[in-house]
Amino acid sequence: MAVTIADALLSLRPLPGLAVLMCGVAGSGKTAFAMALEEAGFLRLSIDEEVWRRHGRYGVDFPADAYPALLEPVRAWLRSQVGEAVRSGQAVVIDSSFWSRAHRDEFKAEVERAGGRWRLIYLHAQPELLQRRLADRREQTDPRGAIPVDDAMLARFLRSFQAPVGEGETTVTVA
Repeated sequence: MAVTIADALLSLRPLPGLAVLMCGVAGSGKTAFAMALEEAGFLRLSIDEEVWRRHGRYGVDFPADAYPALLEPVRAWLRSQVGEAVRSGQAVVIDSSFWSRAHRDEFKAEVERAGGRWRLIYLHAQPELLQRRLADRREQTDPRGAIPVDDAMLARFLRSFQAPVGEGETTVTVA
């Protein structure tokens, strides 16, 4: 089912034990969407912001090739935080790309083990829009610009991204 950003936001309420998994390629608007949910009462957990908090900026404060090793402990932390939030009755939004079905399934299972429910929100944007947004983001010096994504990196992301199909997702077409 494809909906607008406004409709998707209106459909989400901070119900106890609800976990919203944001899904999309870099630049699709996951963080802005998650921040809107945070304003509505959700606990927002951001993988990029946690990597930034722990290690600084990709390619600046640590070498780019160190990223996979630095990311794994943050993913483990994120899983535990999601489980704790759901068990305590909080509504949580997870700001991550969830680029693979296996990664999405892992977090869905974590939410269910903790007794919660999940919603998968997939933000779909055209490559040209992503390029423009990521060019602007490369100029930022805050956690939203934690990974400066150039056109070559975006092309790799687009090739490896597994768009959710038949996973109970709500698809939001980003314009």
